Amino acid sequence: MSPFAVPPGAIDAHVHLFDPARFAFALDTPYRPPPAECGDARDLDSVMAAHGFAGALLVNPSSGYGDDNTCMLEALARGGGRHRGIARVALDVRPTRLRALARRGVVGIRRDLVGEGTGQLADPAFTRLARKLADQDLVLEIHCEAGQAIAVAQAADRLPCRLVIDHCGRPDPRAGVRAPAFRALLGLAELPRIALKISGAFRFGHRAPSYDDADVAARALIAAFGTDRCVWGSDWPFVRMPHRIDYGTSLAILARWVPDARTRRRILVDTPRHWFGFDPWRKS
Repeated sequence: MSPFAVPPGAIDAHVHLFDPARFAFALDTPYRPPPAECGDARDLDSVMAAHGFAGALLVNPSSGYGDDNTCMLEALARGGGRHRGIARVALDVRPTRLRALARRGVVGIRRDLVGEGTGQLADPAFTRLARKLADQDLVLEIHCEAGQAIAVAQAADRLPCRLVIDHCGRPDPRAGVRAPAFRALLGLAELPRIALKISGAFRFGHRAPSYDDADVAARALIAAFGTDRCVWGSDWPFVRMPHRIDYGTSLAILARWVPDARTRRRILVDTPRHWFGFDPWRKS
């Protein structure tokens, strides 16, 4: 049971799919999730139904699949318009490829600075990718952590597309809200084309199982970005975790960060639909 009444039309804006029985992992993947960390499209349907979610944003993972989006694209087709996708592509992807992905329900591209470093931000191809995304109104989703937020903030002005920052930017709670990296995260809120995923407390908090040491940073970021630029994601099925996490844990953290039901509704329903365009593409 959820710790609060999930509003009708709610969207989980950060899930991954791992289905190695049907879609083999890439040979060069940095991590192969074991069976207990995998979840396919049918598993996702069960989780969504159990917790009252109408759809999800499927983020093609760095682990397992890398730039192979086949598993995610198949799930988008199977979902009948209930889901949207964030793909992974090479920096030099052609606009025709982006258009083809968009026709299949992809609404953005993810770049993983945690796994692949911030050096790519200085690559002219990174800026060209952002321009291609802006031309097609696709988002650039950035996965960064701790001090990497400074490099993201320095690059943001030259990236013309809409940006979405994963997992609150994974700040270090031990550094505090006055740390330069956290101030850089807060500064990103000054650009109205940047949104934030208030997710993944267990990716940057240290006090398991509640991860309440992440609360101060998360609440400051929610206040800075506002409900029209905050979305929530569970990070299901919770790969590479040293401690047990489940869906209820993620929802309980959201309830703690956003105790007001009306505010949660905006974050769970209105904002993800606006940012990721669920309704116009919906088939059902």
